[in-house]
Amino acid sequence: MSKNLQQIREKIDLLDQELQDKLNQRAQLAQQVAEVKLTEAAEGEEVLFYRPEREAEVLRTVMDRNQGPLDAQEMARLFREIMSACLALEQPMKIAFLGPEGTFTQTASLKHFGHSVNTIPCSTITDVFRDVETDNCDYGVVPVENSTEGVITHTLDMLVDSPLKICGEVSLRIHHYLMSQEDKLRAITKVYSHQQSLAQCRSWLDQNLPNAERIAVNSNAEASRLASLEKGAGAIASDSVAAIYQLNLLANKIEDQADNTTRFIILGKQDVDETRAAIDSSDDSSELNKTSLMLISANESGALFNLLKPLAENNLSMTRIESRPSKSGLWQYVFFIDIDGHISNPEVAKALEEINNKSSLMKILGSYPKAVL
Repeated sequence: MSKNLQQIREKIDLLDQELQDKLNQRAQLAQQVAEVKLTEAAEGEEVLFYRPEREAEVLRTVMDRNQGPLDAQEMARLFREIMSACLALEQPMKIAFLGPEGTFTQTASLKHFGHSVNTIPCSTITDVFRDVETDNCDYGVVPVENSTEGVITHTLDMLVDSPLKICGEVSLRIHHYLMSQEDKLRAITKVYSHQQSLAQCRSWLDQNLPNAERIAVNSNAEASRLASLEKGAGAIASDSVAAIYQLNLLANKIEDQADNTTRFIILGKQDVDETRAAIDSSDDSSELNKTSLMLISANESGALFNLLKPLAENNLSMTRIESRPSKSGLWQYVFFIDIDGHISNPEVAKALEEINNKSSLMKILGSYPKAVL
C-alpha cells in the first residue's frame, strides 16, 4: 500500500469517528426532545412526535446548502435515515401500508419515513384507513395516482367519508419486472399482477406474451407468491420481490412509459403546519406546500366554473382535478382538487372561503409539504 493511500485512509478513519460522535450527539438531543414532549403530554398538552413540515424543512435545507461532491438528493436521503433513527428514539412509529411485504407502497413508506419505522402490511386500502382511524398504526400510506393510468379510485372513494387527513406525499419511480419459477419467457401461460401494473405494461405484454392470460390480484407481492406456486405462471412486480419468493427475473423494466411514476399520500390525524422556505432560499413557500380538497357542486350550468373561479382570482395554481360519481345523487359528482399553497396562506384561505360559500359541500383533505425526495 502506498504512503499516500495510507494517509487518506487514516483521514477517513478520523472523519468516521467524528461523524459517529456527532450522530450520537444528535441522538441524545432527540432523546431530550422526547423528554420535553412527554412532560408536556403529562401536563395535558397535545404532543406530536412526527412533524412533517419540520422534516421537509430540514431536508430542503440540507439540499440547499449542499456543496458536493455528493448529489443533493443523495445527501437528503442520508439525512432522511438519520432523522428516522433519531425519531425512533423519541417514539417508534407504526406505518400501515398496502401489503403484503415487498409492495411498491412499502417501498414508498420507507422512502418517506426512513427504515427505522415498523411497517405493517394491510390486505386492502380500506384496511390501511381503518388501522390509522383506530390507532392501530400511527400513519398510513396508500397510492393515489399513477402517471400512466391515472387515479386510484378506491383511495379517492375512501377519502370522501374518512376523518383522516393527508399529512404528506411521496412519489416513487416505478419499474416493473416479469418473474417466474420458469427460466424461459415462452413457458409463461398466465401473468399475475395488480390491475394497475397490468395496465402499465399492456403494450409489452401484447408484444411479448400475447397469448398469456392476465389475472388481476390485490398486489404485486401477492402475484409473486402465486407465481412461485404454479408452473407456467409469471408475475409483474418489483425486482426486490423476486428474492423473497425465489423467482427468476425473465424481463427487466417492462413498463410502457419510461417515466412511469406513482404518487402516494400519507394518512394521519393531525393538521400540518406550513413548510417554510430554507434560509437564503429563493423558494416561495406556496411552491413548497399543497392543499387537497373535495368539492360537490350544484347540478347546474357553469357550476364547476364558478366554483373554481376564486382560484384564478387569487392567483392560485390548480395542479390536479379528478371527478368521481357521488353516492348521494344520480349524475352528481365529487371533485378532488389539488392546489399550490397552504391553508394558512391568506390567498389560499380567501379562495377556499369563497369556494365553500358556493359549493354544496367542501372538505379540506389536508394541507401538507410537497414531496422532497
